[in-house]
Amino acid sequence: MRKLAILGSTGSIGTQALDVAARHGDRFAVTALVAHSSAEKLFEQVRAFRPQIAALTVEPDEIPEDIRGACQWMFGENVLLDVMRACEADDVLVSVVGVVGLAAVMEALSCGKRVLLANKEPLVAGGELVTEAARRAGRPLLPVDSEHSAIFQCLQGAGGNRPRRLILTASGGPFRTWKKEDIFTATKEQALRHPNWHMGRKITIDSASMMNKALEVIEARWLFDMSAEQIDVLIHPQSVIHSMVEFDDGAVMAQLGTPDMRLPILYAMSWPDRLETGAKRLDFEKLSALTFERPDTDRFPGLKLAYDALGAGGTMSAVLNGANEVAVDAFLHDRIRFGQIAELVEETMLAIPVVQRPTLEQVFESDAAARRKAGALLETGRFAP
Repeated sequence: MRKLAILGSTGSIGTQALDVAARHGDRFAVTALVAHSSAEKLFEQVRAFRPQIAALTVEPDEIPEDIRGACQWMFGENVLLDVMRACEADDVLVSVVGVVGLAAVMEALSCGKRVLLANKEPLVAGGELVTEAARRAGRPLLPVDSEHSAIFQCLQGAGGNRPRRLILTASGGPFRTWKKEDIFTATKEQALRHPNWHMGRKITIDSASMMNKALEVIEARWLFDMSAEQIDVLIHPQSVIHSMVEFDDGAVMAQLGTPDMRLPILYAMSWPDRLETGAKRLDFEKLSALTFERPDTDRFPGLKLAYDALGAGGTMSAVLNGANEVAVDAFLHDRIRFGQIAELVEETMLAIPVVQRPTLEQVFESDAAARRKAGALLETGRFAP
């Protein structure tokens, strides 16, 4: 029985994690649930799982009487760190949105907890710090993203064969076949219409711009200790092969499955064991084709920015991430066009100096500087839709 804390329990990853935890109630005990502001959804989860701690960043007007005394309640801006210090948990699933997840990951590792990482920003913004902290703690970082989970699963079967190249697959999103000028002026409704996955608004926009894949390239560099030159991206519209590893002897291993996040979530939760997910099985007889294309960085310039950031090193990935969060928010609030997301991120990257081998404080300072600069660029009116 492993004790599980979920940061971001009311989001897509969090709710699916609770689904598989309930399916294997003899293996998992949910001890802490944390959400940002979705109070009613959290109340229902507390009724179902009876954790020791439940927490919200935004304190609700009241706690329903039937669950007021069911657990310890925590509120406030620092609730992620407070829960990490107070909860009894073997594993912490980090599925919150944004760079706030970085401090939570560092705190979880310092408390000796195993981290299941669904939040991209900790490794994107603070990859060197996080991987060093995991090594000091003697704890693995277990990926939950389907692509990184696929690579992790392939590496489990390496048998001493050294990996030479990681191949991250991407669906191509809703604009895979669109012309550059049409992508530039795409609407919110069009960008939020992902062909294969059901995700939150921010990550869906990132997928449409391929910035999501850019962030995954940076994650892969730190998770698997590979150089940027050893990480490739291929467009695979069917989303059946979730990623691949090429080894020194020329063999390529791939992980396949239906587009269902419960498999990578449960694999991280149960590793090194494998448990049944309840996901739909892959039917090869119904697969007409598995196709691959090289991504077009002219139409999707955000992908190139990942390699630029890794080349610059230090805090540049944190700058990329912070600027992208501002840019996506601006697009969702009709302040810029879709094609201006990457433009705003690139201009911000050019404007913010890099700090090599940063401290945690310097990572947060670079993130804040990127957000200020991106905000200032927006105020000039040059990026108006």
